[in-house]
Amino acid sequence: MEFKKKLPIGIENFSKLRSENFYYVDKTMLIKDLLNNWAEVNLFTRPRRFGKTLNMSMLKAFFDISSDKKCFESTKISREVSLCERYMGKFPVIFVSLKSVSAETYEKACEMAVQIINGEARRFQYLLESSRLTEYDKNALRALLQPDMKESVLCSSLRILTELLEKHHRQKVILLIDEYDVPLAKAFELGYYDSMTLLVRNMFEHALKTNDSLKFAVLTGCMRISKESIFTGLNNLKVLSIADVQFDEYFGFTDSEVKDMLEYYELSDHYDEIKTWYDGYRFGNVDVYCPWDVINYCDELRVDGQAQPQNYWSNTSSNEAVKRFIQQADKGTVRREIEKLVAGDTITKEIHQELTYQDMYISIENLWSVLFTTGYLTQLRKTDVNTFQLAIPNMEIRKIFTTQIMAYFKKNVAENGEALEKFCNALKDGNPKEVEERLNTYLKKTISIRDTFVKKEMKENFYHGILFGILGFQESWSTSSNKESGDGYSDILIETEDEEKGIVIEIKYAENGNLEAGCAEALKQIEDKRYEELFLEEGIEYILKYGISFYKKKCKVELAGMPVRVMG
Repeated sequence: MEFKKKLPIGIENFSKLRSENFYYVDKTMLIKDLLNNWAEVNLFTRPRRFGKTLNMSMLKAFFDISSDKKCFESTKISREVSLCERYMGKFPVIFVSLKSVSAETYEKACEMAVQIINGEARRFQYLLESSRLTEYDKNALRALLQPDMKESVLCSSLRILTELLEKHHRQKVILLIDEYDVPLAKAFELGYYDSMTLLVRNMFEHALKTNDSLKFAVLTGCMRISKESIFTGLNNLKVLSIADVQFDEYFGFTDSEVKDMLEYYELSDHYDEIKTWYDGYRFGNVDVYCPWDVINYCDELRVDGQAQPQNYWSNTSSNEAVKRFIQQADKGTVRREIEKLVAGDTITKEIHQELTYQDMYISIENLWSVLFTTGYLTQLRKTDVNTFQLAIPNMEIRKIFTTQIMAYFKKNVAENGEALEKFCNALKDGNPKEVEERLNTYLKKTISIRDTFVKKEMKENFYHGILFGILGFQESWSTSSNKESGDGYSDILIETEDEEKGIVIEIKYAENGNLEAGCAEALKQIEDKRYEELFLEEGIEYILKYGISFYKKKCKVELAGMPVRVMG
């Protein structure tokens, strides 16, 4: 059996990935494009899990004076011989990642930032032996090695390091700052945003503004924080967002890169499902897949060829932006727009890419921008400078939306105990008309799943989830879903509180809008598959059989003839 390279799940260190024979999707031409088009300060904004950290690690591995040139053997950039001779291993490089600055208080966040600077300063302890540095210079470095570093020293730490490195190496310094906005996001969440904003602004102003020791800097993050908030007076900043064409193919996997990976691992038969679930993002002029999803799913498929796609990306975040968005659904316009998106349609919106965290959730207009920049929505095309045609990129993100829709719906159901009790009583009493009336009321209050995007089975699953979610609040009932009974698996089986009455429910989605035919099909399936068999085996004396069909925001409920009564 041919040996295959390991898939790099969670591997963000370029040198480790290359030296330990992990599969690598070659993004090294980012280096050439950066050298041909760099500004003094370059900010790349991309959603999480799109390879930002790995690319930053690659830049460090290429430029750093201690670089291992073997890491770049057989890569695309290695063919650029003159460029490699001129730039590879020629610069002192400072690389700090702020992704771990996530603390409950400002004081603890500062301690974490100090530890990061301590760690980077330790890499440069050889400067303490430098004949080119004065004792004053060396004391400045010693201050950066102290765990009790003052906040004022922390603010100037990156500036100090660049100056000392340039003085020793007689070469300007490249500064890499990864996930620059994580401390701000956490600070906003926990109530010390103003203090953290001031700290980050001071650090950036010292390091990036009129710093003669700087060759260039590269920053990455998810959000494009407004210049007024963080980058005050920084006139040398070049922002490269998901809307920009420049560098568009270097974050995320292109279609050809995914096909090559699937072919390498002999998984090409799964191309269509991977495309449906994980493709659909558009950065600049290029359509890309989420690398985290593709790598994780391929890894599972190598072990289990029947593995189903999962929401790998969504499990790495709280999805707070989508939660906030769904909570706006009580407003009629927003609800209709959400329904269009979930149905696979598009909407056109003006996007504000420069926001502060304080601005993110103050209006629905800003929330559209947050969903766009963080990857929950993508552009199909630009209609104006700041106006985009937006869509949900793929099945995974659609699943995040429907999950949050369901959670919000259940919350509303739980808050109206009286309506819930009346619905359950009607169901238990064999009153299909009242069940239908109350279920239609529930449907009007939630966001519908329309026809254009998914298969009939998945639409049925959504309505199944609505009904099962309602019934889940009736604590005195035993309610099961997709349980084996008779010759198949019934949608919903309910054993009521008196243990003498059973309810069988089969759900159908009326693809053509014929609700009566849907109910008839559901009731026939109950009879043909003998779904009441489980109740009969348990001696339940009274069984109600419901066929319920759905179409958009409407439903019809039918009860099968006379309820089955088991004679003793």
